[in-house]
Amino acid sequence: MLEKTSTFQKAIEAVEALDPEAQAILVDIIQKRLKQQRRYDLVKAVAEAREAYAKGEVRSGTVADLMAELDGD
Repeated sequence: MLEKTSTFQKAIEAVEALDPEAQAILVDIIQKRLKQQRRYDLVKAVAEAREAYAKGEVRSGTVADLMAELDGD
């Protein structure tokens, strides 16, 4: 954990050494990369859900059905 904190602190210091315009560009780049990563994760989750559905590993029902199953009825 200490090493991660040190690396994180070094990254902050490196960013602070940039001029404000470069910092703004960096923030924009990071935001775009994070959005892309979230899209990738979502596409992966959807693909996994579709695969599970195709294998018949997914059941459907109402909330009442779920609650009854959880209660063991």
